[in-house]
Amino acid sequence: MISTTDDRFLVPMAEYDNLVSSYIKDSIGCITHTLQDESFVDNVMQLSTKIIDVLSSGGKILIAGNGGSAADAQHFAAELVSRFLIDSRPYAAISLTTDTSAITAISNDYGYDLVFSRQLEALASSNDLFVAITTSGKSPNILKALKTARELGLSVCSFTGSQGLSEPSLSKLNIRASSTSTPQIQEVHIIAIHLVCALVESNLSAIS
Repeated sequence: MISTTDDRFLVPMAEYDNLVSSYIKDSIGCITHTLQDESFVDNVMQLSTKIIDVLSSGGKILIAGNGGSAADAQHFAAELVSRFLIDSRPYAAISLTTDTSAITAISNDYGYDLVFSRQLEALASSNDLFVAITTSGKSPNILKALKTARELGLSVCSFTGSQGLSEPSLSKLNIRASSTSTPQIQEVHIIAIHLVCALVESNLSAIS
């Protein structure tokens, strides 16, 4: 059995203050390092522009991830469908992680590797955008979904850690957190998602 315990968290109560301080400093360091990567800001801008173009042309945003990234996919979709910072019209975004009947049926009938790609086959149109979120960069169902999205003619984007995708050719537009630590990667991802939502909402509200 593989242990995933971080030894930093095995500390007496008296040392919790040091633990909290250390964790926050590590998070700030990761965010700062990520922002120093010019490609991060550039890719956030590119994704925002792509989403604006897709939504303006009647397309929709389809988003997927596993575990914490599944929660981020739902968060992303919710900010677009409801609102982020300002009152705006709802934007077409769907998280592929929310339909438990479809997810469990596909997993049971075809295997978990196809849980997102089969939903794309059912729901996607060629003018849509697929956003793949994977902290490891190598989740089989995410890689399969990216392949399916490309076969269907969709635009694609990925969110990963510093290692990128294990198959980089599947997504030229890759927003990377400068870390290999899953929690820190997720913290950067949600910042990027919020930035994208702010840019999309602001621009589309101005147009309409």
